[in-house]
Amino acid sequence: MPLISPRHLLALAVLSASTHAALAASLPIQSAGKLSFVDANTLVIADWRGARLHALTLPAAPAAAPAAFNLKNVSGVIARALKTSPEQLRFEDMVVRPGSELAYVALSVAGKRADAPPTAALVTVNAAGKVEVIRLDRVAHDSMPIADAPAASTTFWRDTPAATYTVTDMTHHAGKLYVAGLSNASFASTLRVFDFPFKGGAATTSVEMYHPVHNQNETRAPIRKMVIATLGGEPTLVAAFTCSPLVTIPLRELKDGAHIAAKTVAEFGWGSAPAGMVQFDAGQGPMVLLTHSHKSADLMSVADIADASAKPGVTTPIKWPAEPTLGLKSVYVPVRVAHIDNQDATYLAALRRNEASGAMELVSMRKGLFLRLSDFVNEYDFADYRYPPKDGWRDVHGMLRTDEGFADLAPPKE
Repeated sequence: MPLISPRHLLALAVLSASTHAALAASLPIQSAGKLSFVDANTLVIADWRGARLHALTLPAAPAAAPAAFNLKNVSGVIARALKTSPEQLRFEDMVVRPGSELAYVALSVAGKRADAPPTAALVTVNAAGKVEVIRLDRVAHDSMPIADAPAASTTFWRDTPAATYTVTDMTHHAGKLYVAGLSNASFASTLRVFDFPFKGGAATTSVEMYHPVHNQNETRAPIRKMVIATLGGEPTLVAAFTCSPLVTIPLRELKDGAHIAAKTVAEFGWGSAPAGMVQFDAGQGPMVLLTHSHKSADLMSVADIADASAKPGVTTPIKWPAEPTLGLKSVYVPVRVAHIDNQDATYLAALRRNEASGAMELVSMRKGLFLRLSDFVNEYDFADYRYPPKDGWRDVHGMLRTDEGFADLAPPKE
């Protein structure tokens, strides 16, 4: 048998590596879960069925001026674009592409057979209601495996695979992708940090935190939503868990193989799960808005989070049921949505379910006001109502009614 020279061995290694990279880039996307834009042209999709992250390279999108979403049945138009019915759709996540005014929606589409796994789908929606389907089998993408994902046989409540929580949220900061979720370890709550563009594996940290509602240190339940904020000059992960503690973790503590204890800075009440977390500045300094599945949202200034994080933290239980909150105080905001994201400097975009019709809506809300005036009928809406002279709400209501597609109902200027 002829000997292979070191030079030929190197060539074979390079060929093998390039072949592996090509195969990784063409791996199919089995499920579309959490979404995160790394930049205006790169979207990361978490694929729990494939235990992978996929970085999609998107064609450039033209810049667009702010335009409010007022789509009261976005599930219907998406279903038509996907040639199915709204009942077959499961809305997994929604993000807005920076600078484009385009919402990207990840979905699972039920198969025609009950035993068939759902199909992954990704669509874009603009404010006019135009839907475009992104062919996941054709879009250019690179892939990265997620090591130590929960076993396929592990379930919650009999039929919810633990693997669906492999990735619960993602955010990008300074060349790294921070991925929260579950692993198959006994300390299951895990933060994985990937270099981006992808290279090598993840630095994996297990996380525990004190839960004031349960009065115990917890190591299994994953972070549900998170942002990265600068607290006291230090980049810090601000994260929320189910039922609803808020914690802070300096990024410098996230080291491969480490086990860390997050600092609990607030308890916002039991019986709800974080639905969304966004950071923005609406003219009053950096703010964080945390929305929930079963209660109103919490609005906090980054300065207040920093002050709370500089203190020892919450280490005692709530006084159930009379005093459900502890630590950092938030401002009540009347927002309940399924998914929320920064749309632009003016608006937040939100997916929410209409309780009467059951349809999914894609709507915008002005930052700083945080409501849809058309959700309510009140004193201002009667035809014979007249605003008092110099009433400051006249112009605000006019602006909101115009945002929401009711410019003809805006009150006349004084």
